[in-house]
Amino acid sequence: MAIAQMAKVIIVSHRTQASELLEALQYEGICQILDAQEAMVSRDWPEPTTGAERPVKTEELLNRLAKSIAFLKRYSESPKGLASVLSPRTVIDEQAYNQIVSSREVPEVIEQCRKCEAAIEKFKTERENLLGTLEQLRPWVSLETPVEEIGRLQQATALAGLIAARQLEKVEQQLSELGAAIEVVGTSGNRCACLIACLNENLNDLQKLLRSVDFEVVSFEGMAGTVAELIKQNSEKLDEVENQLKTEQNKALSLSKNLLKLEILHDHYENLLNREQTKGTAPSTEHTVLLEGWVKKSDYARLEKIVSHFGASSLNRIEPAEDEDIPVEIENKNYIRPFEMITRLYGMPVSSGVDPTVFLAPFFMLFFGICLADVGYGLVMAAVMLWLIKKTQGDKKLLWLFLICAAITILMGAITGGWFGDAVSRFIPALNPLREKLMLFDPMEQPMVLFVLSMILGYIQIMTGLLIAFAHNIKQKDYIAAVCDQLSWLVMLNSIVIFGLSKAGMIPAEVGRFFGRLALVPAGAILLFSHRQGRWAGRIGMGAYNLFSSVFYLGDVLSYLRLMALCMVGGGIAMSINIIAGISLDIPYGFGVPVMILVLVFGHTLNLVLSALGAFVHTLRLQYVEYFTKFFVGGGELFKPLCKEYKHIYILETSKQRA
Repeated sequence: MAIAQMAKVIIVSHRTQASELLEALQYEGICQILDAQEAMVSRDWPEPTTGAERPVKTEELLNRLAKSIAFLKRYSESPKGLASVLSPRTVIDEQAYNQIVSSREVPEVIEQCRKCEAAIEKFKTERENLLGTLEQLRPWVSLETPVEEIGRLQQATALAGLIAARQLEKVEQQLSELGAAIEVVGTSGNRCACLIACLNENLNDLQKLLRSVDFEVVSFEGMAGTVAELIKQNSEKLDEVENQLKTEQNKALSLSKNLLKLEILHDHYENLLNREQTKGTAPSTEHTVLLEGWVKKSDYARLEKIVSHFGASSLNRIEPAEDEDIPVEIENKNYIRPFEMITRLYGMPVSSGVDPTVFLAPFFMLFFGICLADVGYGLVMAAVMLWLIKKTQGDKKLLWLFLICAAITILMGAITGGWFGDAVSRFIPALNPLREKLMLFDPMEQPMVLFVLSMILGYIQIMTGLLIAFAHNIKQKDYIAAVCDQLSWLVMLNSIVIFGLSKAGMIPAEVGRFFGRLALVPAGAILLFSHRQGRWAGRIGMGAYNLFSSVFYLGDVLSYLRLMALCMVGGGIAMSINIIAGISLDIPYGFGVPVMILVLVFGHTLNLVLSALGAFVHTLRLQYVEYFTKFFVGGGELFKPLCKEYKHIYILETSKQRA
């Protein structure tokens, strides 16, 4: 339940063993390796270099594999839709993985994919060209003159082209004035296919006229014969190309049976490339590779055991530099781990800071439950999350987080009497005694209870944030910061609250007067010592500002009223849906019940989704804005160990044998 302690290490390995050692480290996934720019050894000892060659062959192979996979996926019969989203990776065992990795047939498959893809693209291009040619020829099908005879004659010129039908009459008049002739051969949509002939001496004037009416010239260059003959020839070619394209597509469909093999190899070589790049960027000498990096102290013994298997390699612990950033990893119990995603979404704490996960978990689940607060919604949400946990691959922290929040939603719904809003009392009165027995208060009838509860929970969380910062500063032996930055605020704010309660008559006046005077002591400390740099005039000025900023704590507490607002809004919408559903029963001709069911299902589903989204976002905001600002220091660099990653497959480990 804290930030993992890190150890700085350096592994010196002979070049002949470096690749195997890196494979072993990658398989275990416990050590982060630094490149030459990050490694301290490069600064202290300038002799090492990074002379390794770039793994060009591996990169080229990965590129060809990626192209082949993308090509075959278009023709594969792999699962699509929701199943492919929830479980995108194929599960295989180690034995099958090793067999495919050691197979020699894959290069041939890649080459076949390349040729097949090129052929398909070629035939598709030919098909598009032929379709375009046929589209061009069809308006001229009634033209009996061979197309090669259309063009410039000895004394005249003939032009073939398309003109808008609405301008045809106007153009005919203007052409007659130029002594030109026009013949309409056919139509293409709202345009007419025309042949226009004129004497060569009038050609320039004709061209100006045709440009003014957007005349589109049609060229039959490279063609010979009548249009009917050309259409027949191109149609036969199109049929031939379609057959060839279908043959290649069938070949691609057959090749798609190798898709899984290619995906396995892609993941394998991706990991290999990662190792080679790590080796290539690490500091090295003529005979050795220096692997400087980080490992969790709890994993140091495992690292020692790995390195001990390589006789020409040695492991040593070294002290990090004073200005060196230590990578950060957070570790929590299984029941807290789902809430780590809240921390990671915000950013990692600094290595000397506090992991907020365990401190935010109870508040987050409670606040989410208050915002949603409905037994029916909680049960639906829990059922969906359990199904997704069963069906989904990969990291399931978010699903477990929502499952925990769903359980608290059920509890808060029972306390506030929310069962799909007021559906129980409205549609299932037999269950109403159970609902009333479990219910402690109704937010719709007693909103002030929820108002006060939200304020109290907000105040408790803010005080908890200050206490965490106080305890952390004490642990770090920064006693001045603990007293001036946290203890002073804790004493002053709580004293002001007690004084206010005494004025409200909730506690004895003598107690209130005592704490009212007591609040002056931390107020003076804040004024004088909350800012501890610079001259005294500046310190007191900043101290006065900090003291004035105590009103911001009131704003922070009031921000928690969003818990009440979301709870009541979600419950109010649920009640409205139930009212509309009840009214739907009055629809005649037997449509009442189906419409009522439709209204209930659609309405409550929509309300659940929107309310859950609002509960998550606003609860998240309370943690980040009101809570984390009291004790959390972000900006830590995430610990990124060298490990095997799989994009396409999921290996079912049956042994601890390296794959």
